[in-house]
Amino acid sequence: TRQNIAAPRERSSRSQERAGREGELTSHLFPAVIASPQRLNHGDCVFGACLSGRFDNDVRKLYHVLKADPAKLNVQDEGTGDTPLIAACRRGNLKVVQYLLDNHADVHLTNKKQRTCLHYVSKRTFTALDYLMIIILMPILLLGFFIMEDKKRKNEKLMKMILSSSVDINAKDYKGNTSLHYLSHKKSHRLVPLLLEKQADAGVKNNLGYTALDIANKKKFLKIVTMLKKAG
Repeated sequence: TRQNIAAPRERSSRSQERAGREGELTSHLFPAVIASPQRLNHGDCVFGACLSGRFDNDVRKLYHVLKADPAKLNVQDEGTGDTPLIAACRRGNLKVVQYLLDNHADVHLTNKKQRTCLHYVSKRTFTALDYLMIIILMPILLLGFFIMEDKKRKNEKLMKMILSSSVDINAKDYKGNTSLHYLSHKKSHRLVPLLLEKQADAGVKNNLGYTALDIANKKKFLKIVTMLKKAG
């Protein structure tokens, strides 16, 4: 039976313009080739929509790709093993992530590094371009600060999207790290509590024998240490 693919939600023209400007600034298309009997050109690839920054255009493109072949919803990249959902989480494309979740993309699939979409949400950090923009704009009415806070809010929203699914909170990657390991290493005061609310296990050890608490202690992130001890 063919899966029913939901039509994308519309956005206001003002939102489209704003998203377009942001996309032009930070868009980086991922050179992916999907693992299917017939290789698609990069421009037609489902991963292109997941990793660019053009938001509504991405969702519309994705809608047409999945409507033509619903099996591509969980197709995995030949090189990395990434699924469209993992790719969109890497890129932080909120609109595409929500669209894929609405269409029941499989949150349990892992790539060749044994990482789920949640691992990549947890690993997201500021890019070199983000830091450059923050440094340049910080003296101008604290614009750099507002950009930084906006990025943090978007990462928090992305985390909440993924946590609203049935994703495995304590999944380990090839290093034995869970998402909580990565967030503890990043000193993520906003995101660590979200995982702990979902019963993330702070006692899981990675391949080096470290727990998330061990990492926070080693980095001297006292607030994270307190959070983990209370949960533990």
